[in-house]
Amino acid sequence: RKEDSTAHTGITMAAGRTEDVIDAEIMEQDVGEAPQPAPSTSGSAEASLPKFPPLKANQMRGGKSEFRKIQVPAHRYTPLKDNWLKIYTPVVEHMKLQIRMNLKSKSVELKTSDHTQDAGALQKAADFVKAFLLGFDIEDAVALLRLDDLFIDTFEIKDVKTLRGDHLSRAIGRIAGKGGKTKFMIENTTKTRIVLADRIGHMTSW
Repeated sequence: RKEDSTAHTGITMAAGRTEDVIDAEIMEQDVGEAPQPAPSTSGSAEASLPKFPPLKANQMRGGKSEFRKIQVPAHRYTPLKDNWLKIYTPVVEHMKLQIRMNLKSKSVELKTSDHTQDAGALQKAADFVKAFLLGFDIEDAVALLRLDDLFIDTFEIKDVKTLRGDHLSRAIGRIAGKGGKTKFMIENTTKTRIVLADRIGHMTSW
C-alpha cells in the first residue's frame, strides 16, 4: 500500500532525515556563544576604601601617660633591693617604661613614656613586679613579660577545704612535700609555678 501511495502522489519520504535536521538545529543553538560574566566590582570597591596606618601606643592612649603603683610588703624590701637591677633592666630596656621605688609610699611606680611601643606593656610590667613581690623567682616572673596568655592567680587552702590548726599545717606540708618534691612534680606536670606563703598560695599558669 505504501508503494502505491508514493507512486500516485509522486512524493518520496526518506526516513530519519527530519530528525537529523532538528538535531542539527538544536546543536547550533547550544553551541552559540557562551554569555560573558558581568565585570566584578569588588576590586574597584577595595581600591576605593581608605587605608589608615596602625596607631602607635601613645596615640591609643590619647597622648597621655598611664601610671601604676604596686605596694611592697615589708618582708620583700631586702629581696627587692638586692634584685633591683634585674627588675629594672627588662622593664626599661625591653618594655620601654619608666620605673622607680617610692620610699615614702613604699611602693614601686610604673609609668609609660613616648618610647613605649606595646599598648599592654604597663600591665605586663605590673604583673611582673607583683609576681616578684609575691615570692616568685626573677626567671619565672620574666615570663609574664614575654608571654601574653600567662596570668597570676591567688588562692587560699581554705578555698578547697576548711581546715584548722594542725590539720591546716599538715595540708600545706603535703602540698610542698619533702624537700619540695611534690610541689615540683605539680609544677612540671601542670606547667605552672607555685609559691606557698603560709595559708595562701600563688600560681602562674596559662
